[in-house]
Amino acid sequence: MLRRLNPADLALLEPQLEHVQLPLRMMLESAKAPIEHVYFLETGIASIVAKLPKGRDTEVGLIGREGMTGVLVVLGDSQALHDTYMQIPGSGFRLPAAALATALSESTTLRALFLKYVQTLYAQAGYTALVNARSKLDERLARWLLMCHDRVSGDSVTITHEFMSVMLGVRRPGVTIAIQELEGRGLIRATRGEIVIRDRAGLFLVTDGAYSEPEGEYERLIGRLA
Repeated sequence: MLRRLNPADLALLEPQLEHVQLPLRMMLESAKAPIEHVYFLETGIASIVAKLPKGRDTEVGLIGREGMTGVLVVLGDSQALHDTYMQIPGSGFRLPAAALATALSESTTLRALFLKYVQTLYAQAGYTALVNARSKLDERLARWLLMCHDRVSGDSVTITHEFMSVMLGVRRPGVTIAIQELEGRGLIRATRGEIVIRDRAGLFLVTDGAYSEPEGEYERLIGRLA
């Protein structure tokens, strides 16, 4: 995302940007708590997770190198709505939320770009709700793997079945069966803690239309998902 900024806008942020490592399950935002920092990922993937009592958690958004956390700061708020944490470790740049708010007040072009990103995240969350309600589990898993594949280098996604069950909002045995089904078709190779994408085009067909609309919206508003 930072690479998409023009030099003047980047100069507004650069003095307070700090390069940081982002380990597995590092909490980037906590629900109902003030947003202290905004993160621009360069590697790894963060999940936006909505929570209900008794551990009924599910992923409602996915953030990689194409995006940023703390989008409510862009909208003028200062409190997180959901938990956001690293599901695949990586690295990125941390910026104080107050510094972003100041920069947004000084640059209309910076605000315009970040508002476009907010729109793409809104589209992603909307389609995630639709897919979770209407698509079969293998279709949902295929879509989720494609979204992860978009945001990592190479074809390997480092993730456990347990973590995937939270991301997809289903019980772990269901995830295991869906993984075995996709592996049986030769679309992925699954080992302990890792899934390798073998046939991206095949996974796309499995999604049955559940993948590509939010991705197309990102490309329309910002550019190719990188």
